Amino acid sequence: MAFEGLADRLQHVMNKIRGKGKVTEADVKEMMREVRLALLEADVNFKVVKDFVKKVSERAVGQEVLKSLTPGQQVIKVVKEELTELMGGENSKIAVASRPPTVVMMVGLQGAGKTTTTGKLANLLRKKHNRKPLLVAADIYRPAAIKQLETLGKQLNIPVFSLGDQVSPVEIAKQAIAKAKEEHHDYVLIDTAGRLHIDEALMDELKQIKEVTKPDEIFLVVDAMTGQDAVNVAQSFNEQLGLTGVILTKLDGDTRGGAALSIKAVTNTPIKFVGMGEKLDALEPFHPERMASRILGMGDVLTLIEKAQAAVDEEKAKELEQKMRTASFTLDDFLEQLGQVRKLGPLDEILKMLPGANKVKGLNNLQIDEKQISRVEAIIRSMTKEEKMNPDIINSSRKKRIAKGSGTTVQDVNRLLKQFDEMKKMMKIMTTMPKGKKKGFRFPFM
Repeated sequence: MAFEGLADRLQHVMNKIRGKGKVTEADVKEMMREVRLALLEADVNFKVVKDFVKKVSERAVGQEVLKSLTPGQQVIKVVKEELTELMGGENSKIAVASRPPTVVMMVGLQGAGKTTTTGKLANLLRKKHNRKPLLVAADIYRPAAIKQLETLGKQLNIPVFSLGDQVSPVEIAKQAIAKAKEEHHDYVLIDTAGRLHIDEALMDELKQIKEVTKPDEIFLVVDAMTGQDAVNVAQSFNEQLGLTGVILTKLDGDTRGGAALSIKAVTNTPIKFVGMGEKLDALEPFHPERMASRILGMGDVLTLIEKAQAAVDEEKAKELEQKMRTASFTLDDFLEQLGQVRKLGPLDEILKMLPGANKVKGLNNLQIDEKQISRVEAIIRSMTKEEKMNPDIINSSRKKRIAKGSGTTVQDVNRLLKQFDEMKKMMKIMTTMPKGKKKGFRFPFM
């Protein structure tokens, strides 16, 4: 995740003050010196850092902290609130026009991932908001830009409006809106041309498209990995077009995170979405409070719950609970569970959303071997229906056959069977255990 280095530094600073029964002005001064350095190293805009440090310092030596019973915790609360405020305060939702379609202009420099992000946004609108989007190919200059959008549309099964590369982008946008009204689309996402740098011709064209389409949203797509440059680009586009939102891409990359902390403060434009990976569903609404929580090592349970709700079939979950209660959980059920967990995303990212995960030694360097999960799946798939229902019948010759069929070893098969057996025993204990005793109880090998 972005902010890796910043998160480590800030968590280290916060841990020093967390348990203090008395916080002096000198403590706050020392803490804020380290916070300032951490933010500057993360490529946060200098003026933004200066204002942030001033606000936190004023509140941290004020009455709300000094009179508190737990001043150390109170200081951390202040830092989290100010960090949240810095990134926009609250989640800023996408506009909905009073008369459809809602028009969204996607703008940005070349290489920021604008075309892919346009596809991702259309996908999110359809899946999470039940909308009917229309993609518009208005980038007639970059070779293959139209083809790229059409390929994305095909993959997502979302229509793409195109008039080729011989018609002006202004005319394309104009006709696209007429088409969207005719076919009752609720959103029109216009993929405009990017440039390698901001130039007058580009801006004039974008202003003309804005004039003709009267967009409800103008989203700037910027690459979070460009750090301070992303903020400068946002400032230029905002001055000339009047942005309504920013979409930060590559926030899952090895970035210092400065752009996410500076853009809102410098341009007064909210970050509306963040790209968290390559896949076409890897675009998330931006929640400043949740991001502040993650940076300070407090986890992000709400996003985790939302991911789980989207990935888990409720009926199947109830069915599974019943099987766990009656100890009729089979290897087929286990296979299905692995599939559900995989839908949540990379496991190391999921683990980092848990509160207190930052205190787990080595978690940052943890490389969860997805191949290990694939091996488990291959072993179970190499079993007969009868073996999955009743693993006790799996003798040594069956184990050899399963290992051969799954491209694994007999030891791998033995390990899986042993773990599955332990898991079933634990489930039995868990479902019969009184509520109060379950606290702190852990499965083996988890």
